[in-house]
Amino acid sequence: MERPISQLPKAHLHLHFTGSMRHSTLVELADRHGVHLPHALVEEWPPRLRATDERGWFRFQRLYDIARSVLRTPEDLYRLLREAAEDERAAGSGWLEIQVDPSGYASRFDGLTATLELILDAAGVAEAETGVGVGIVVAANRTKHPLDAKALARLATQYAGRGVVGFGLNNDERRGRALDFEGAFRIARRSGLLSVPHGGELMGPRSVQECLDVLDADRIGHGVRAIEDPHLVERIATQGVTLEVCPSSNAGLGVVDDVAQVPLRRLFDNGVPIALGTDDPLLFGPRLAAQYETAREVFGFDDRELAELARMSIRGSAAPEGRKKELLAGVDAWLATPVGA
Repeated sequence: MERPISQLPKAHLHLHFTGSMRHSTLVELADRHGVHLPHALVEEWPPRLRATDERGWFRFQRLYDIARSVLRTPEDLYRLLREAAEDERAAGSGWLEIQVDPSGYASRFDGLTATLELILDAAGVAEAETGVGVGIVVAANRTKHPLDAKALARLATQYAGRGVVGFGLNNDERRGRALDFEGAFRIARRSGLLSVPHGGELMGPRSVQECLDVLDADRIGHGVRAIEDPHLVERIATQGVTLEVCPSSNAGLGVVDDVAQVPLRRLFDNGVPIALGTDDPLLFGPRLAAQYETAREVFGFDDRELAELARMSIRGSAAPEGRKKELLAGVDAWLATPVGA
């Protein structure tokens, strides 16, 4: 017998806004708003994806954009965040950081500022209803101009300490290097926001290194390709930079051929702080508890190691110190509980 993973307190640090949506909610909202969904988002769900080439990434992005198009009203956004928080609570997560690019919704909700304020209010309501803390990471898009990223960074800084906890950089690494966005991250860092760019997913160690050198990353989304450079792995471990590792996503997008090839065990054994994440469960299927099950069943993590993964996620988060202490105490209590009790 093993301790239930759903009862292990943890934090979830790598989840995208639209990608957090429940599949059933996607289908229901599409029907309500008259949005036609392709077979890959209905009968063939979760879709078969492989984004290691331009055509594959375009298909992934197209499916994501279609899914985002069902979010038409403020009530839809409130529902999405409430359900995301409910799913976190069911997985044992007491803190969620959800990443969003407000410009993807601004035309529907009266502009960037109004959109972000709507999302922050919805996050506050979700937190109050579920008890799960919710922080917002404002994320720039690599495929857009760096000036757009600066505008988002300035917006994010206005709400630092008021629900926005970090500034990110996402989308296809092959179409925008980290160094192009240094100015935006400099703006965000000045206000105390965490620097949490994606790197080392579709591109190799150089992508990770640029996130460290240029963007002064506190965490890196994915970062698994760092394993190709032992010196870089040592540096990440020494600096205590948390990697947000998303096994199901890495396998789903073709970063690895099979989830067993994700270098989770190797990174962990080399002292790298790791926060397991789901990326976009709407498109990849498994949610947070399943990532811990994968660590247990595929990579052989015992309960003490699973507890350490949970601690790493909590320590790497932007959660208030009081919540961190509460969650860390819960991890210790979980581990102290006899198996089968």
